[in-house]
Amino acid sequence: MTIGFSARTAVSCSALCVAGALTLAPGAAAVHGGAYAGTRDAPAETVAAPMPGAADPPPPPSAPPSLLDRPGTQVRPRAGAPAVPRNLSARSWLVADADTGEVLAARDAHVGRPPASTLKTLFAVTVLPTLPAAVRHTVTEEDLAGIGPGSSMVGVRAGRTYRASDLWRGVFLNSGNDAVRVLARMNGGWESTAAQMEAKARSLGARDTRVVSPDGYDMPGQVSSAYDLAVFGRAGLRNTDFVRYCATVRATFPGDGRAYEIQNTNRLLTGADGVAPYPGLIGVKNGSTSRAGSTLVAAARRGGHTLVVTVMDPRAGGRFAVYEEARSLLDWGFGATGRVEPVGSLLPRPAARPALGPGAAMPARPGATSAPQAGPAAAGGSGGSVSSGGSGGSGDDRDWPVIAGTLAGAAGLGAGAVALALRLHEARGRRGGRPVRG
Repeated sequence: MTIGFSARTAVSCSALCVAGALTLAPGAAAVHGGAYAGTRDAPAETVAAPMPGAADPPPPPSAPPSLLDRPGTQVRPRAGAPAVPRNLSARSWLVADADTGEVLAARDAHVGRPPASTLKTLFAVTVLPTLPAAVRHTVTEEDLAGIGPGSSMVGVRAGRTYRASDLWRGVFLNSGNDAVRVLARMNGGWESTAAQMEAKARSLGARDTRVVSPDGYDMPGQVSSAYDLAVFGRAGLRNTDFVRYCATVRATFPGDGRAYEIQNTNRLLTGADGVAPYPGLIGVKNGSTSRAGSTLVAAARRGGHTLVVTVMDPRAGGRFAVYEEARSLLDWGFGATGRVEPVGSLLPRPAARPALGPGAAMPARPGATSAPQAGPAAAGGSGGSVSSGGSGGSGDDRDWPVIAGTLAGAAGLGAGAVALALRLHEARGRRGGRPVRG
C-alpha cells in the first residue's frame, strides 16, 4: 500500500527535546495533559543506574518477512484494525512497539535523509554512559571552536566550569550545539565521537546512518533514516539518565553571576502555540534544519504499553506539522496494537547488504581521520535510498520499571522511592534560507 503526498513546508525552528513523564503516583506532580508541567531535573544522586538486562533476542524464525526495504507505506492490517492516518505529509515515518521492537507500520523506513538534531539521540546513547553527571569540566575556547553558524545554543561560555549534567540539560532542553561540542571534547574529540557514534549505530544494527557532525548540524553526506532514529530512541529509553533528562520540563543553567532558567519548548509537552500536549509523552528528541525540515523521535506510554514513532520532514500543515503527525501516529499505534501484523522489527538481525569482499576497506566519513569498519553507511542527501537489515537496542521490557523509577525521581518522589522501585523490580527479576540549526 503506497500513499503519495505533495507540497513541502520549510520549517526553521530550533531543535527541541521531546520530553514528558508518566503519572507514577497520586500527587507526585502537577499533571497537564498527561505530562508533568513544571517538573525540574532531579539531582543525579537520586537516580539509580540501570540494572543490566538481557539483550534483545533475534526475531523468531517464524517471524514474517520484513517489508521495510520496500518503498511507500507498509502495513499488514488484521480485521478491525484502524486505517493508517491519511493526514500524513512526512517524507518518511515509522511506528513501533518499544517493548517488543515490532514495527507496526512505516513509510520509506530506510530512505536516508538529513536527521537534524534527532541525531543527538544517537549522540546521547553513545556518550552518556561515559560521562557521569557529577563530572566537572572548565570550558576552553578550543572546546567551542567549529560551531556552525545559526546553531541552536544554550549559552556555554569559555572559562566557566560546568557539570556534565548541566551540559546534558543543555543538549536535551535547548538542543545546544555548544553543549554537544564540549561534551564531545570531554569524550575524546569531535572526530572520535563521530566515529564512536557510527560504531554504536552499527552495534545496534542501524545501518542507514552516517555521522559527520555529532550535533546534527547539516553537513554533506550526513544522513539517517526513520528506522535508525527509532532504534536510537528505543535504546535511549533503556538508559535511566537519558530518560531523566528527557523528562525534564525546565531546569536552571549556570550563567554570569546567577543561573537562568531553560525550558523545553516542545509543544507536545507544553501546549504552546495551540499544540495540545500529548498524554503519556515520555521523549525523545526533535530537530529542525534548512535541509532536513522538521524531524522528530517521540515515545509515549499508555495502559502499560509504550510506542516509539519517528517523523521526518512533513511537507504540509505548517510549522508544527511534525507534532500533529506524530500525534496521529501515536493515536493510530495505540489503537492498532494487537490488530496488525508487524511489517518488520527494530531488533538485531543479519544485515541484508551484500558483503564487500575479503579485505575491502570501508569508505571514510567526509573529513574524518578514521571511520568504523562495521558496514557501509548511507551516502548522499535528502533523496538517497538506503536499504538495511533490521536493528535493535539493548535491554527488554524488564527495563520499563527502571524507567518508571527514573521518572519518579524526576517528579520529585525522592531517592527512597526510586531505590524501593528498583529493589522490588530486582526481586521480581530473581523470581522469574536562514542559517541551518542543528
